[in-house]
Amino acid sequence: MINTEEVGKPAAGWRRGLYRIVFESDTRPGQLFDVVVIAAILLSVMVVIADSMQDMVREWGDTLSAAEWTFTALFTLEYLARLISVRQPLRYALSFYGVIDLLSVLPTYLAIFWPEGQLLIDVRILRLLRVFRIFRLTEYMSEYTQLGRALHASRRKILVFLSFVLMVVLVMGTVMYVAEGPKNGFTSIPVAMYWAVTTMTTVGFGDITPRTDLGRVIASAMMLLGWGVLAVPTGIVTAEMTAQRRGDATSPARNVRTRWRPLAASGAARRRRTPARRRAASPASASRPSA
Repeated sequence: MINTEEVGKPAAGWRRGLYRIVFESDTRPGQLFDVVVIAAILLSVMVVIADSMQDMVREWGDTLSAAEWTFTALFTLEYLARLISVRQPLRYALSFYGVIDLLSVLPTYLAIFWPEGQLLIDVRILRLLRVFRIFRLTEYMSEYTQLGRALHASRRKILVFLSFVLMVVLVMGTVMYVAEGPKNGFTSIPVAMYWAVTTMTTVGFGDITPRTDLGRVIASAMMLLGWGVLAVPTGIVTAEMTAQRRGDATSPARNVRTRWRPLAASGAARRRRTPARRRAASPASASRPSA
C-alpha cells in the first residue's frame, strides 16, 4: 500500500476524509471503494482482451468502445482523487502506483491524437498498454508486497546467479560453435548462445540441434545442468520470504500483541484467586473459633 509518510496524509478536512476512502480500507466506504476499483480493473482488462479479437470487434465494437471510455473516465476520476487527497501529489504521481495509474488512462487519450495509420505509432499498440491496469491489483494485496520485498532483498544473489548463467551460456555456446560449426546450423557464437539458452531452460525448440557425437554430449550436459540451475532462484526467493515471515513473527510489536492476551487472562485469573487464598492463609481466619 501507499506509504502515508511519503505522499503526505492530510491532517483534517474533506481531503482527510477523501484520503481515508481512497487510500485506506479500515472503513466501510474505503472497503467499498476498493471492491469497485478491483472489479473495474478486471472488467477493463477483459475489454482490452476482447478488443484484440477481430470477431468480437466486428460484432461488439461499439459496446467495447463505450465500455473502454467508461472505464477510462472512472480511472481518470480516481487518479485525480488520489492526487487531490494527498499533500504531495507530485511524489505520488512519480511513485510506482502513480505511474501505473497514469498508464491505465493515458493510452486511451493518446489514441485520439495518434489515430490508426499514422507514421508515429499504431493505435493498437497504445491499446495494448492498457493491460498495465492489471498491475494496479498489487496495491490491494499484501502478498504482492511481501514478494516484492523478498525479491528486493535477494536481488544481489539473483544477480550473481544470472551472471553465472550468462557465463555458462557464453562458454557452452562457444564450445558448441567449435564442435558443430556452421555446417550444422551453428553459424555464429550468438546463434550457439541462443541454442544454449533454449537448452538450459529446457525449452528446446528444435530449430538448431547438434549433429555430432561431441555436440550431443555437450547438449546432454546442458540439459542436466538446466534442471539444477532453474531451481536456484526459486530457492533464493523462498528462503528470503521465510526469513521475512520469521522476522515479522518475532518482531517486538507482534510479540506484544500476541502475548498480551494470555498474560492478561492469567493476570485476571490470579486476581480472582488471590482474595480466597489470602482469606484462607490469614492469621485471623486461622485463629477464629469455629461455630
